Amino acid sequence: MTDPKLAPVLMVQGTSSSVGKSLLVTGLCRLFADVGIRVAPFKAQNMSNNAAVTDTGGEIGRAQWVQARAARVRPRVEMNPVLLKPESNHRSQVILLGHPLATLDYRDYRKRREETWPAITAALDTLRAEHDLVIIEGAGSPAETNLRDRDVVNMAIALYANASVLLAGDIDRGGVFAHLYGTWALVAPEERALIRGFILNKFRGDATLLTPAIEDLQRLTGIPTIGIVPWFPRHEIPEEDAVALEARSSDSAGSWPGIDVAVMRFPRIANFDDLDPLSAEPDVRVRWVESAAEWGDPDLVILPGTKSTIADLDWLRAQGLETHLKASAKAGTGVLGLCGGYQMLGASLADPSRVEGDREYADGLGLLPVTTVFAAGKRTVQSRATVTGDQGLLEGARGIEVTGYEIHAGQTSVVPPAVTPAVTLPDGASVGVADEGGWIAGCYLHGLLHNDEFRRVLLTNIARRRHRQYAPAPPRDDEAAFDRLAGALRASLDLRLLTELTGIAL
Repeated sequence: MTDPKLAPVLMVQGTSSSVGKSLLVTGLCRLFADVGIRVAPFKAQNMSNNAAVTDTGGEIGRAQWVQARAARVRPRVEMNPVLLKPESNHRSQVILLGHPLATLDYRDYRKRREETWPAITAALDTLRAEHDLVIIEGAGSPAETNLRDRDVVNMAIALYANASVLLAGDIDRGGVFAHLYGTWALVAPEERALIRGFILNKFRGDATLLTPAIEDLQRLTGIPTIGIVPWFPRHEIPEEDAVALEARSSDSAGSWPGIDVAVMRFPRIANFDDLDPLSAEPDVRVRWVESAAEWGDPDLVILPGTKSTIADLDWLRAQGLETHLKASAKAGTGVLGLCGGYQMLGASLADPSRVEGDREYADGLGLLPVTTVFAAGKRTVQSRATVTGDQGLLEGARGIEVTGYEIHAGQTSVVPPAVTPAVTLPDGASVGVADEGGWIAGCYLHGLLHNDEFRRVLLTNIARRRHRQYAPAPPRDDEAAFDRLAGALRASLDLRLLTELTGIAL
């Protein structure tokens, strides 16, 4: 029985991954915050390489960081007590309450439930004690019966908190009523009793056509459909999972008057939302490149972050992309490496303690005069830095202050003859460098391109050098995006039922 002194809990589960749970929780956080409620997001366990850093230096899932901002509260490690960061198909780094615990395969991780579960429940209790409402996000589907005995993220935490569960399905995929009914039918009776409403998400069309199916679903289950939420093609809220990249535009490398950006689609890509501001620029085309055949003639090549730098560098070479990258760089194409991509651009990568994997050494791409050594421990910090470079990509950017966050195990050093650091912390330490001409640069700062002034200068320099069309987009307004999302949910959901479930008037 849940403690009556603790805040009520609303939970959004889904019929599968990528049905929009993260977005729904984000919108609900802003919806309740708008009526003066102290609301906090929570996800017991998140599997994602899209991470963010709290102001105490702990790692949490990027989605929970965004949800906290939507709720107008400070992101904290209790909001995502377990973060699994995949390093391969069978192994993940386990982050517990913001800090690395171990790197484990799935079977070994399952044996650690006795260690992680108390941390999960304590984190949730802390949030419930300090807020008026907690909104939990589930993961995948609660109907994976083979995972029930080790569940911590779906019905196990819902039962612990006596949560009111809203079950969401993606109607755009088709088959949503079967998915909702099948999920309801497969969960255990005590779990089924927690499901209080269905949500049809990502709808486009005439909602009145759904009435017969909605009535059938309620007749079969006794559960009402609490709302039909519209499709948001460009919601401007960061995505949680790399699977979202599969649904993004795969524009060809053909003619384009604006700036053409080729981004390496690494198998273990991390923090890919670093590129979201480029996708929002009307005169910028972002292409996710996985093979030499997709290369084209880009104006800017970006090597993004990765959870496994050496392994993804091997992949880049196996795909035949190294030759194209070096040829483009030699021909004057801009190259930007972010975090793991920055490390790849250097002369070498050493991993004597095998922190990243089984390889102790790899030659880098040799495009920047730096070397990287991986060591136990990780730098996780929010950072404010100043652009100190003033050539090539960075011409006119000197003195611009940029903010972001660092998440990396590698320590990168400049190889003599030293170059002027391109991005510098207040203590004088470098978090980025550029080559002599300034058209190849690397930086450890995630969120670098979210800095509007810096991004405009960089893109203007590329457009001028490559004779491309570019008019800067208006500044990004995350608050407006949260407000639009909350407004759509207010118009789409049954507010009377939400009030009944939470005891909070909307």
